[in-house]
Amino acid sequence: MINRTRPYVAAALVVFSVAAVAHARQDSKSAAGAKQLTQALDAAKLDAIAAADPADPGTFVAALYIQGSQLLVVSAKYSAPALLTAKLKTKEYRDIYMDLSSASVAGSKVFLIDMDCNGLAQKPDGNDGPDSWEANAKQFTFDGDWGKAKLSEDAYKKAFADADERYVKMLGLLTAQAKQ
Repeated sequence: MINRTRPYVAAALVVFSVAAVAHARQDSKSAAGAKQLTQALDAAKLDAIAAADPADPGTFVAALYIQGSQLLVVSAKYSAPALLTAKLKTKEYRDIYMDLSSASVAGSKVFLIDMDCNGLAQKPDGNDGPDSWEANAKQFTFDGDWGKAKLSEDAYKKAFADADERYVKMLGLLTAQAKQ
């Protein structure tokens, strides 16, 4: 006798697996922004980008793009904003990234690593490594293990939501600059 349900069970498992991965990404507000930025950088043939934050004078955001692998993004105040403004005009984006990474105003730096350039995720998808976030002298590795981070599940989710929201704003500034 032929078992006719096996193909349906296998198809249901595939659909469930795809839905689970999609659900994990739905929690990320930054996924669409990361995609827009990487597409703009690819179109402009750029591996770095930077922009001033008009909502916070003296603050800049910059990113290094390792195509298909990582987005390294930093935002910080800079003690001599006129120097970075001049570098923006000459499109010295990599230099701005380096300046913000190494010589930002103490306590103002936000740094994140977006593995696979697909927005922040609460836990890694498949082969991705975990995304990480550093701000206000606190570091978070979004690997889904809030216990290891000595956080409650709610505190972990709040940290992720706050990081993701901030990342969306950073991505918006960088994408606008890349499209100019």
